Amino acid sequence: MLALLGVLLPVAVGVGIYFFGTHHTPDYDSGLYGEHGAAAVDLKARLGSALLCLALIQLVLALWMYGRVPGARSAPRSVRLGHRVLGFLTFLFSLPIAYHCLETYGIETTSPRTAIHSFAGCALYGAFVAKVIVVRSRRLPGWMLPVMGSLLVLGVALLWYTAALWVLNGDSVPGFSES
Repeated sequence: MLALLGVLLPVAVGVGIYFFGTHHTPDYDSGLYGEHGAAAVDLKARLGSALLCLALIQLVLALWMYGRVPGARSAPRSVRLGHRVLGFLTFLFSLPIAYHCLETYGIETTSPRTAIHSFAGCALYGAFVAKVIVVRSRRLPGWMLPVMGSLLVLGVALLWYTAALWVLNGDSVPGFSES
């Protein structure tokens, strides 16, 4: 039953976000922290870059907790608490960015870059739910926790690459060209 819940709930979250994004009328005048238009896009790119930094810090803390940082002593108990608190704050930090994306653009599939970004955004929150389930479960295999954490970091990195880097790099990143 737990395995079924562990699959269905994350999928339901991702599909729910996708459904909302495809059935929502985009509001291109939507603002983010008082910024609108190009200023909001620039702000979101900078916030997305900060989010990527937070995700990378999470990765380093997790590697330290599991003894995977070469030359580092064992992680003190405060690292576990810091990892949890920072993870929660990182999740909260991501919400205004995601909300602005959904409210302003919805789910876009007009180019490979925007389609990948849209689908990755839906999947990210499904992966977050899956990670919470894995963290809370004592029955699931231990290897699932680092896999889910890695998927979250990779998801944030993919979202950053397909949007924040795109904006900060003058509407261009290697691998994507929009005509």
